[in-house]
Formats: sequence, C-alpha cells, structure tokens
Amino acid sequence: MKNRNRLTAATGILIVLAFAAKWLFKSEAAESGLLLAASLIGGFPIAASAWQALKVKVISIDLLVTLAILGAFVIQEFEESAIVAFLFLFGAYLEQKTLAKTRSAIKELVEMVPETALRQTADGDFEEVDLDDLDEGDIVLVKTGGKIPVDGEVVSGSGTANEASITGESMPLDKKPGDPVYAGTILENGTIRIEAEKVGDETTFGKIIELVEEAQDSKSQAERLIDRFSKYYTPVVLLLAIIVGLISQDLELAVTILVLGCPGALVIGVPVSNVAGIGNGAKQGILFKGSEVITKFSKVDTIMFDKTGTLTYGDPRVSQVKKYGQGQLAEQLLVSVEKESAHPLAKAITGYYEDLEAKEVEASQVLQGGGIVAQVAGQQVLVGNCYLLDQYHVPVTKQMERDMEELASAGNSLVLVAVNGQLELALGLKDEIRAGVKEDLAALKKLDVKNLLLLSGDNQKTVDLVAEELDLTEAYGQLLPEDKAEFVKRRQAAGEIVAFVGDGINDSPSLARADIGIAMGSGTDVAIETSNVVLMNGSFDRIPRALALAKATRRNMIENITIALAVVAVLLVSVLASSWMNMAIGMFVHEGSILVVILNAMRLLAYRSKLQKSRKLIENNFSQAAGPYTKGIESIQ
Repeated sequence: MKNRNRLTAATGILIVLAFAAKWLFKSEAAESGLLLAASLIGGFPIAASAWQALKVKVISIDLLVTLAILGAFVIQEFEESAIVAFLFLFGAYLEQKTLAKTRSAIKELVEMVPETALRQTADGDFEEVDLDDLDEGDIVLVKTGGKIPVDGEVVSGSGTANEASITGESMPLDKKPGDPVYAGTILENGTIRIEAEKVGDETTFGKIIELVEEAQDSKSQAERLIDRFSKYYTPVVLLLAIIVGLISQDLELAVTILVLGCPGALVIGVPVSNVAGIGNGAKQGILFKGSEVITKFSKVDTIMFDKTGTLTYGDPRVSQVKKYGQGQLAEQLLVSVEKESAHPLAKAITGYYEDLEAKEVEASQVLQGGGIVAQVAGQQVLVGNCYLLDQYHVPVTKQMERDMEELASAGNSLVLVAVNGQLELALGLKDEIRAGVKEDLAALKKLDVKNLLLLSGDNQKTVDLVAEELDLTEAYGQLLPEDKAEFVKRRQAAGEIVAFVGDGINDSPSLARADIGIAMGSGTDVAIETSNVVLMNGSFDRIPRALALAKATRRNMIENITIALAVVAVLLVSVLASSWMNMAIGMFVHEGSILVVILNAMRLLAYRSKLQKSRKLIENNFSQAAGPYTKGIESIQ
C-alpha cells in the first residue's frame, strides 16, 4: 500500500510493453504475459483496500473493481482487467492530487506560521527558538519581511503589517507601540518588538486554522445522506451484477456492470464542493463553521442586524449634552463610571470629558439591556437608558422628556445619568453609518433575502432614522438582548430561515438562537465560539460575499450530484442497450466523471461574486486614475 503510486506506474508501463509486443513483435504470448502481470500488480493494492473495508463490514468500490478484475481473469480478458486496474489506480492518484488543491486554504494558512522566532534573553540579546518554546510575556523581535509568530502588543519599533491571513484584506496597516499584532501576519517593513500575549494554538491564527480544518472535515446533511445511500447502493450493484450474470449467463456483462455501477463521483462530489467553498471563504476572512452551515446559509430569507458596530462603525461621538441641577458633579461621576467600561459609548464619553479627573468607583453592577448602577464617592450613580430610570423610579419632568425627544429626533443615541435618584444629564451620541452599507443591503435583496430587520437597544426614533436611510424592511428599538432572541424565535416559528448579524458579545443569545449567527469582529474568542459564520475584519461587505459564496457552493454541489447520477445512468443504459460498451471504456468514463466533479468544485476556489468584481473594477480604475498624482506626491516627499 505504501508503494501504491509506484505500482500504478509499473502497471501502466507493463500495459504499454504489452501493446508494443503485440503490434511491433506480433507476439500474443508476450502480450498476454505482460497484461497478466499488469493485472496482478495493479490488482493487489485494490484487493488489499477491499479486504480492509470488508474487515469492518463495508462493501466498498474497491471490492466491485476487485471482483471485476477477477471476473476478467476467469474469462481470460487480460487486456480489460489490466486496463481497469490501471485506470482505477491512476484515477485515485489524480483524485489525490486535485483534492489536495481544494484544501489549498489549509496549506496556505499553515505555511503562514513561522517555525522559529527571535526571543529576547535575560541579557537583552535575541536567540532563535522553536515556536513551541515561546511563552506568554516573552519579548519577540520581528524584522522586515518576517512572519509574526505570536498574538501580542508592540512594545517598541514601528512598521507596516499585512494582515490578509486574518482579515482577508491585503492593505497593510501601520504598527506602533501599543498596537495589537497577530500571529501568521507579515511585517512588510520596519522592525518591531512584541510582548507575547497568546502563543501556539491559542493565537487567533491558531484558532482560525483549527476552525477551518474542523469545517472542512465536517459533513453536511446531504453528505451524510449520500454516505448512507452509497452504503446500500454498492451492495445493490453487486447483487444486480449477480442477477444479470445468472439470467443472461454472460459473465462479461455481469463484470462490466460491476465497473459501471461504481458510485465514486457521487460519493466525492458533495464534500469536495464544500471543502472548496470553505477554502475560498477562509482566504477572504469569511469563516464557515462546517458544510451544514453553508447549506443552511444559502437558504436564508430573513437577516436581522444589530445597529452599533454592525450597520454603524461603532465609533460614536458626543454631539449634545443637556444638564439639570448639579451637572458638573454628575459629569465627573459619569466619567468615573465610564472609565470602568469597554462599551463603545463609554469610550466616546471618556474621550469627550478627557480633562475631567475620575473618582474611585466603590461598586458597580451591569443591568443587562439597561446600563450601569454604581457607587461613587458615597453616591448612587445610574448610567444608561430610559429602561434603567424606570427600574429605579427616577422622576422625569416634561422638559426632560422634550429634551430626550429632541435628541432622539436628531438621530442621537441617549445616555442618561441620574445621581441619588435625580436625573442630572442627558447626552446625545451619534454614530456614522458604515460606508457602502446601503449598496450591500441592496445586494442581499438581489440574493433573495426578503426581510431585512434592524433590532437595537437604542431609542425607536434613532432606529427609525437608520432604517429609513438604509431602506430596511422593519426596525425595532429599545430591545433587551432577550427581546432580540424572542424576535428571532417568532420569525423562525413563522417558517422563516433567520440569520442574525451582531458583534458576538452582547448579541450572543440571538446569535445562538438564529439558524445562522454571523459575528462581525476581528476574530475574538467569543465571536468564534458563538457564531456559525465569522467575518474576521468586521467589514459589512463580507455579508453579501459570504451569502453569494454559500449559494454558489450549494449550486456546485447540486451540479456534481447531477453529473454523477447522469454518468452512472448513461453507462448502465449503454451496457444494456449497446454493443460498444465494455469494462475498459466504462472504467475510463467512471474515473473521468470523478475528475470532472473535482474540477467543477475547484472552480469555487477562484469564485468571486458580482459585487466583488464590480468593486475590484472600481478600485483598479481609481488606482489607474490616481497613479500620476500619487507618484507626484511621492516625488515631492
């Protein structure tokens, strides 16, 4: 079995020598001897595979071919037995080579990881060590053109890193002290020192490789169905050949049916499509968690979106502040509370009040969907929305209500601050809608998505403004995380196939509940664990790309099933209704059909949606137009 490829070559050479003996030297004895040797040499590894399968009670394709070769021996058709053995072995060799190409995404990803790294020693020098010897906290040196070996933070130096292996984007990013870097990315220029935070399999890149490997090895419902079908189909072909042989008393016809009925293309057609589709997605920073995800995603008719960080950039700015009573003290208490939070709105508020000194927060509690309740300098501080004020029975005057209405009508998200049960501040924060989102949503509609819903914890007026601008089907505001999950459940109960798009953290109940959860983000652990599809760089245009790729993969899978069934049907009809079909031709067509479905699936490796093609054309045209100006600026610099 280890020498299977050499035996394949030997079988082919013996067949060529046999034909040479017949045509050049007119020696039928030499021809028969050489063909007999070719049949034996080629038949042994096939018979060994069949025996291994039989030991675990599986009737395999190898068994059908082995019986066909033995049958040809009995009727002394050595030419056909030799050719059948060679074509089967050679076909398996070609399958192995072409299937390896469909797994090119894994190979390319693995090759992005360096084998060694330069680690700082106690005396400040750097030594080359194996990647497995790195630990968290180590300082690693990366020079121009080097592969970054760890997830970590730049502690000194600067440069530009190509993070295409993580995000799918080829544009390099500037890196300076304090910036994060990821294993598997390339430092295109510069020299940096990195403090390792994650090493080995724990890095984002390690998790991506593991995820893609698991996805490519997983089986969809269609694959499992075909596996069950082939498990019974192969014995049926064997039984059919025996019945035909007994009725017709024609052993050659029975043996030919064994060869023609092999379901090779049918068995391999679906998994190879899924592997190629998953590989294409990985190159673009789109991670599908298995082939079942692709099939289900391709049928989605309803997509629900969170607002902040999904339809918008998630980088809001304070636009207006309404003050009541002791506003200045409230602002200081607000900053104290928000400096403890990592929420996008908290970052905006602390940035707006960067000159205010924070007080020590004595205790804090997050009220999910409402905000934060904290104790600061002996005072109770509430920071959140109207729901939070209602829970703590904070009185709101008519003027305060009008102010909130005004802020909401202008498209602001509201942050309300109450101190000791009294409303002191109402802040309006605005977040820009992502560029190109409207066009991407239109592309989703063209991909047969009927319902586009916005579900947000923000106030209804702000949500309505966003929905109107983006031409969404429906929009609902002031929702808690559990309310969003309930929305998903109701639409599923109505027969819709629902995808939910969120940031993978606050929206985890909805992501888990939806038929397809899509996480927007930079590959955080929570995003990878919670969702079915991960968009590594958080770019919104990856959503229509992912859906188009899922539909193309499912279409390709159906094409392969059709090709496989059509070939088997044509071969079986030909052997029963014509005189030209024989074992050798049947095996040639059988192996050819396997290669056809593999090559058809490989088209997915280069698949690009119409949206991608049009954007690429715009980028190319812009680059050509901007070329002279760019060169002029470079020469001035």
